[in-house]
Amino acid sequence: MPSHQNQGVIFALVAYTFWAFAPIYFKLIDQVPATEILTHRVIWSLLITLIIIALTNRKAALLEALKSSKTRKYLLLTTLLIGGNWGVFIWSVNDNRMLDASLGYYINPLINIILGMLFFAERLDRPQIIAAALCVIAVGFELIQFGKVPWVALFLATSFALYGFFRKKLGVDSFVGMALETGLLLPIFAVYFLWMPHTTLNLTENSTSLNALLVLAGPVTMIPLLCFAAAANRISLSALGFFQYIGPSGMFLLAVFVYDEPFSTEKLITFSIIWSALAILIWDNILKVKHRRGAIKQI
Repeated sequence: MPSHQNQGVIFALVAYTFWAFAPIYFKLIDQVPATEILTHRVIWSLLITLIIIALTNRKAALLEALKSSKTRKYLLLTTLLIGGNWGVFIWSVNDNRMLDASLGYYINPLINIILGMLFFAERLDRPQIIAAALCVIAVGFELIQFGKVPWVALFLATSFALYGFFRKKLGVDSFVGMALETGLLLPIFAVYFLWMPHTTLNLTENSTSLNALLVLAGPVTMIPLLCFAAAANRISLSALGFFQYIGPSGMFLLAVFVYDEPFSTEKLITFSIIWSALAILIWDNILKVKHRRGAIKQI
């Protein structure tokens, strides 16, 4: 039997590898509009989450969260952020802009640093300042070269960073939070699709194979989340952070080598700047981990 920590590493690898290759799933159903894919993701994720809550005796936690004014205060924000993030990600994959999505999730740790500096008065050390500056340079380079802000990458990075921040404010576990968010998103889409009866939401009009793929939207969402939660309970968040680059790396490889998205010299320069910033952050984190371990041994 692997140790508790080794189990955490395995769960983390499964979660982030799953996220890395999730675009393959969305490519399989790219004939379905992104709004409908998102709706199926909400429906089946909500169903799975409610089953998990029932099986793990989290019903009391769910009811308690609904009673909390603090939870309700942040719930609308997290719902809008995760709904927008999911929708733009699905659209970018199916619109052959997976490189932009990959860049967004590479930028995400750097956006966390910039948000902390701008809005939460966090003091940055020199490596973090250099990394944040490189992120700004990369975005500026994109703007100069292509004449437009890389909005897909910035939206995915910023929405996910803000989602993580406000999710902590909710003070509920991942499954209760997911049930609340998908439960709030569901009626929004239900009202919208009442005016569009001929959609894939009418499962009787779909082929069996398409229905099977659409139902998979739930497991595709929840399996990596379950593994991530299991990993977070077994290894430190700093250790978990080293795995977060698996996701955008997998997307990058799929975009360039499987789906033949154009990868120009200018794009290579943008990614190289971001990779340099991430290399600085990773090296800085490694040094900090070594320093903490050395300090613990001296105690």
